[in-house]
Amino acid sequence: MSNINHTALNGENLAMNLPIINQILKGNCPDYFPELTGKKGVLFSNTTLAKFIEEEYLHEVYDLSVETKRSIRTFSSGEQKKALLNYLLSKKPDFLIVDNPFDALDVESVKNLKQKLNSLSVEMPIIQVFKRRSDLLPFISHAMRINNGKIVYSNGIEKYLEKYIPQNPFKLNGLIPSPLEHYNVKHDELIRFKNVNVNYGDRKILSNINWLIKPGDFWQLIGPNGSGKTTMLTMINGDNPKAFGENIELFGRKKGSGENVWQIKKLIGYFTPSMMELFKQRHSCEQMVVSGLMDSIGLYSKASDLQLHLAQKWLQLMGIYDKKDRPFISLSQVKQRMVLIARAMIKHPPLLILDEPSTGLDDYSASMLSTLINKMADESTTAILYVSHRNEPDLKPQYIYSLKPTKNGSVGFAKALDI
Repeated sequence: MSNINHTALNGENLAMNLPIINQILKGNCPDYFPELTGKKGVLFSNTTLAKFIEEEYLHEVYDLSVETKRSIRTFSSGEQKKALLNYLLSKKPDFLIVDNPFDALDVESVKNLKQKLNSLSVEMPIIQVFKRRSDLLPFISHAMRINNGKIVYSNGIEKYLEKYIPQNPFKLNGLIPSPLEHYNVKHDELIRFKNVNVNYGDRKILSNINWLIKPGDFWQLIGPNGSGKTTMLTMINGDNPKAFGENIELFGRKKGSGENVWQIKKLIGYFTPSMMELFKQRHSCEQMVVSGLMDSIGLYSKASDLQLHLAQKWLQLMGIYDKKDRPFISLSQVKQRMVLIARAMIKHPPLLILDEPSTGLDDYSASMLSTLINKMADESTTAILYVSHRNEPDLKPQYIYSLKPTKNGSVGFAKALDI
């Protein structure tokens, strides 16, 4: 079976609903995949998973979890992908298309899925859609580039990587802009967890968590799926009632001592890629950045000249000033994220939370994001809390806080890094 061909797909605007993907799946792409002509493929993708989740929610169809009698929505990301792959393989496909299969998976889940795909590679052709070079499966020998729905390049994987993967580092223009007003934070401890425990019914989530975040700190929070990272974030930003009764101090006040949740939120800048769904109207890039001063989704009141000038400085820093009047939704994915991070940072809040900001990005785009985040950490007193499964090679956090699951809930470990 050593003559099985395995191919990587990469390119611009490469979505799984493109006609070319459908043609490949139906074995109807003889010019580039003659060996698959007339054969049947299946798509292992988050888009496929989302359809099963929707079917379960709307029609109570439990195809992926019928044996467990659990909702697939209660599974971890790793469990969901394992269930999806098993279901697809039960259909006896001739080949498999895997679309960025390691996104949102923790280290152990990535390891397990890679082992499974390696085993499958001796049985059937695998086509891997990829964005990260480190995600490329070791048996891939060929690569194709799809731009705007058409195959424009086909060659060996090494030649492809040399031709299309950018090597020049991304640079920013000048210093990060100062805020119009400075927060009057009188405490040298922004966030403190003291022996915090969280249970959901009989399920223990967190066990004796101790953690201190000071002004200007740059932390990365890591841990496998289900270890309690999201729980900890929601206990900080005010959305989790489990925080009440626990020994948690936020910006100098004990949680549950009468603080207003919106007062806490005003001290926190926040970005996660899921926020992108909120911004569908045709606000300009400039309006999106300046809206961070109003804590609004888009701009609905007239900004002052001073406010507009500040937003323009952020756009100049990121090299997209020439796009200030263009619709935000017309930007590339990474530039949209940079604009929204600038929006979250424009007031230099005491704490900036970045929740999986690089998910779904390619290597160069992730490097762009890391460069911006490092610069904000270096040139401000804002504490940054970066949450991610993936170790971004260009990101330079000062500290790592690791959650390790145990039978009594996840325990935490803080570590200073040598920069």
